Amino acid sequence: MRVLHIGKYYPPAPGGIETFTAILARAQAAGGQTVAVLAHAAARCWRSRSRSDGTIAIHEAGRWGQLSYAPLSPAFPWQLQRCIRRHRPDLLHIHVPNTSAFAALLVPAARRLPWVVHWHADIPLDSASATLRLAYPFYRPWERALLARADAVIATSAAYRDASTALRPFLAKVEVIPLALETGDAPPPGPDLWPAPGRRLLAVGRLSHYKGFEVLLDALAALPGFVLLLIGAGEREAALRERIRALGLETRVRMTGQVDQVTLEQAYAQAEIFCLPSLDRAEAFGMVLLEAMRAGLPCVASAIPGSGVGEVVAAGHSGLLVPPNDAAALAAALQRLDQDAPLRTAFGRKGQARWREHYQPAPVNAQVEALYRRLLRATAAPAG
Repeated sequence: MRVLHIGKYYPPAPGGIETFTAILARAQAAGGQTVAVLAHAAARCWRSRSRSDGTIAIHEAGRWGQLSYAPLSPAFPWQLQRCIRRHRPDLLHIHVPNTSAFAALLVPAARRLPWVVHWHADIPLDSASATLRLAYPFYRPWERALLARADAVIATSAAYRDASTALRPFLAKVEVIPLALETGDAPPPGPDLWPAPGRRLLAVGRLSHYKGFEVLLDALAALPGFVLLLIGAGEREAALRERIRALGLETRVRMTGQVDQVTLEQAYAQAEIFCLPSLDRAEAFGMVLLEAMRAGLPCVASAIPGSGVGEVVAAGHSGLLVPPNDAAALAAALQRLDQDAPLRTAFGRKGQARWREHYQPAPVNAQVEALYRRLLRATAAPAG
């Protein structure tokens, strides 16, 4: 089988969708499929380029810049046509949200192929971004056309599927398949990453409003025994640094910006508790939770209605869930773990077992491949 993935970016560009696209592509290639990926250049670059990830062909369309979360890439439709001609895929696997994916609606060669649309997240209309809210009425017809044209749609959790207004008219062709995370190698020894002695709390993610890191800082102010390592970059960096100064947390919080994979794995290995304090359904699944569970860390996360977070972290089994945007509840959950070492150990062990059982690449890829085969059988032209 020959598969062409259409994504926004590809690692080493950071992000949960990017990480999973690579994991799935690698699992497919290891299983004998011929796999290519079309994405955007992570850095602003006029020219398109090609590279490889093992046997996977990676094509990155030139990107002139970015408007809100949307890459500006006039070359993307042409690159899509070129990739189809070069790789002759049996189907397209389209990862959204990604405005450039709408090129598939315009390229005749793409329209002749079956499509799987991987619905990673809705456009968050409750976002703090006014640009996003104002742009959505123009985005929505294209989004609906993409879903209408898709032969199958993958949602990453039942909770997200059921809460998605955009998916509601198309539920008959939606299948739930979770994300997955590979087994990682033990990181080499490295320097101590935390700013001071104390209970080591780790948070990882883009520094965006919906991640709720301001709420985490407010909770931390009530937990003098905790020290926080915050890994990620984004538009809220300056505001978060100002919040740290205002709360007097300079000696207990270290913001690293974006780090390489080795440093990230060292952070998980050195941490004692992991926290994902996101505010809304823009946090559709939480790949970082799988990273924390793989590392054997107990997790504290937000119980976001309609998000897959509550399916990844089994409350009271592998972690604790708290109401979003509630610093007092978050502080209480973190304090509970701080004071109960056996509970931390139990949550970490059960979370790791949960990752092994439900979120490994092989079984997830098997579900995707089964979907591919059903789709190809259903869309095959009848004999005669």
